[in-house]
Amino acid sequence: MTDIEKLVHQEWAAVECDRRIPISDPADGHELFAAPVSSPTEVDAAASAARSAAAAWARTPATARAAAVHRAADAVAARADDLARLTTLEMGKPLGDARGGVDAGVGTLRQYAELGPVHRGRSLNGGFDATDLMVPEPRGVVAAITPWNDPVAVSCGLIGAALVTGNTVVYKPSERTPATGWLLARILSEHLPDGVLNLILGDGEAGARLVDQPIDVVAHVGSTATGRAIARTAAGTGTKVLLENGGNDPLIVDADVDPEWAAAQAALGAFANAGQICVSVERIYVHAAIAEPFLAALVAKARALRMGPGLEPRVELGPLVDRRMRAHVHGHVEQAVGAGARPLVGGDIPVGPGSFYPATVLTGCTDDMAVMREETFGPVAPVAVVDTFAEALERAGQGEYGLAATVLTRDLAHATRAWRELPAGTVKVNNVFGGAPGGAAHPRRASGHGYGYGPELLDEMTQTKVVHLAAPPR
Repeated sequence: MTDIEKLVHQEWAAVECDRRIPISDPADGHELFAAPVSSPTEVDAAASAARSAAAAWARTPATARAAAVHRAADAVAARADDLARLTTLEMGKPLGDARGGVDAGVGTLRQYAELGPVHRGRSLNGGFDATDLMVPEPRGVVAAITPWNDPVAVSCGLIGAALVTGNTVVYKPSERTPATGWLLARILSEHLPDGVLNLILGDGEAGARLVDQPIDVVAHVGSTATGRAIARTAAGTGTKVLLENGGNDPLIVDADVDPEWAAAQAALGAFANAGQICVSVERIYVHAAIAEPFLAALVAKARALRMGPGLEPRVELGPLVDRRMRAHVHGHVEQAVGAGARPLVGGDIPVGPGSFYPATVLTGCTDDMAVMREETFGPVAPVAVVDTFAEALERAGQGEYGLAATVLTRDLAHATRAWRELPAGTVKVNNVFGGAPGGAAHPRRASGHGYGYGPELLDEMTQTKVVHLAAPPR
């Protein structure tokens, strides 16, 4: 594999730090390469390069910035197969899913290239001899710190929104998918001026150094622990923070739905990308009236999933990103079983190489179990049977997270009550992964704050200047 380099001031060069992080193929465990970690000096230089380019990029006409992002989107589309393959090699998801993530990233770049030039403020009705304006301006330098589970789609969203609004970027991809981040930055940078996009590499140490820099926005998608650490640092510097942290998304299955269809929705929500999606279904509350056929159908769907290396055709369930993640997932399952839950399928670590974990269905789960209380982030569907819709709604609303929730029901009153009462930023009715392309996410509570995606992200990337223009005395 090509040696991964840093990008500062439009110059690609070898990373100076001697520390490296081994990256292994999660399908078989063999080492792919050792990724370099940017030194503190290199992180400082990247932030300085972004700062030095900020004024000129902010003065660049919005249409010119948008044209550059359009060209970058076309270039990413042309390398979609390469980016998808790297994603699968580094984190394991099936190749078709990886390609879907790249396509989503291209679509987001193009969307922001269209929205950027029409992003506007407003005028106010004041006195006849004065004009009052509210004008959006770039914030300056944005640190984009992105995750490994969908590296291209998330990175394109944050970087694209920052660029079209006139900000410069220091990009730090996850240490688990550094080659994917490196290739994406290499493609994007070819269509941008000097210093507008800069790349650093490394783990939490490099990320913490970046957050300590005099930058204007930290946009982070990742773990709750990292998000909280960023928020603590930003509280002392005044840096604006956009956070999408972890979630513990519930699925409510009402008594009046078809159990086979509901099981298909649950399986998709819990097992897609091996459960490694920010808005995966993490806990299920099913009405007792249909619990038996629902569980039977869910178990059948779990058993039918084809598990294997993501590069192989027709694979539906790839490995977890690494064995550390697998140990975390299995720890949740073991704790639940020890506390009285019953595995209907899965629940055991497979023999053999890689970091595979089978699709697992647990029944008899209670809300005090870690698998119901915390983010498992694996292909596990823990199920609790409830007697009423009201009970499901109450229990689904408990906990510290507020990312998303899903309700499956034929009852309009139940649907309306659910989206009104559930304390989540996104509530989906009758579709676990539904949503319009321009929709924004607005996490709550421990899941973060600030808009992600949609036109609203452009608002987050800008600051408003209020201008009062009065005529001089005659």
